[in-house]
Amino acid sequence: MIVVDGSFGEGGGQILRTAIGISAALGKPVKIVNIRARRRNPGLQPQHLTAVKALAQIASARVDGAYIGSTQLVFEPRGLRGGEYIFDVGTAGSVTLVLQALAPVLPFLDRETVIELRGGTDVPWSPPIDYIKYVFIPIVKRLGLNIGVDVVRRGHYPRGGGIVRVYAHPAKKLVSVELVERGSVIRVGGKSHCVKLPKHVAERQANAAKEFLASLSIPVDIELEFYEPGKDPHLGPGSGIVLYAETEKSILGADSLGEKGKPAEVVGREAAEKLLEEIGSGAALDSHMGDMMVSLACLAKGVTKYTTSKLTLHTETVLKIAQDIAGCNYTVSDYGKAKLIEIRGIGL
Repeated sequence: MIVVDGSFGEGGGQILRTAIGISAALGKPVKIVNIRARRRNPGLQPQHLTAVKALAQIASARVDGAYIGSTQLVFEPRGLRGGEYIFDVGTAGSVTLVLQALAPVLPFLDRETVIELRGGTDVPWSPPIDYIKYVFIPIVKRLGLNIGVDVVRRGHYPRGGGIVRVYAHPAKKLVSVELVERGSVIRVGGKSHCVKLPKHVAERQANAAKEFLASLSIPVDIELEFYEPGKDPHLGPGSGIVLYAETEKSILGADSLGEKGKPAEVVGREAAEKLLEEIGSGAALDSHMGDMMVSLACLAKGVTKYTTSKLTLHTETVLKIAQDIAGCNYTVSDYGKAKLIEIRGIGL
């Protein structure tokens, strides 16, 4: 059994998600120790526990240590099984991080699968659901992960209550890709949303982003999402904006969330600043996709090559965990202002 040190590198939940996701895909047991040991609230928290329970059910796994606060987990998968599932974080914990854990197994399920995830769709320290829709899904489709997402209801901190349905179509295999040169930026798209708030919040976020991106001299089209009073199904207030730059060969994303006391204009400008920084790196993928690619590339057949705007501690950690569990080799090198990552997948 492979033992993974959960305090290694960035030392957070990403280690757990990566380890059990690859473990489930390979049918290879793992033991994770020191889970989130250096965090203020160490051990498994609700969103981590939901990821464990979801993968355990889908992979028919025997699990020991699956409880809140646990700093050690044994995960022994016994075979993947598709179908219809519902998993509820029970808090505003991120459903997109749960989806990250599930991603490595989705291509290898035995049938069309629908997974309903309940919790936070737009919460701090995790990809917003619109980033998943507009950036993650189109990119990973090239590797062979074919999924769709419907947002039934958004969930913001602290109330949560979001509902997302994920539709997974089995591919049986993943293939390597090359995303090194991205080409010119063609257009910028995005979505600015607000719930349980006046519609001008979404409008101001979008307008601020458009103003900041005017220097690009390309089309900027930001969709608005808001709800009329009395017809808003969400549990609590919240807002945010996701922007994406379509290039000749790839897509780059950036986002910002609203919070109490943070003007809508700041939210919009913040996302636009992040996107311009990603574009300025010359990379084909933004820094968040840089680490979300690793597990899938590790399982794919052949060598996946891609440039990312920077090598984050998250990415470094995931590369090492994937190598230890799956046996895939990787290299990282400079590529202008960006980083070039090459991963030789095991061809599951």
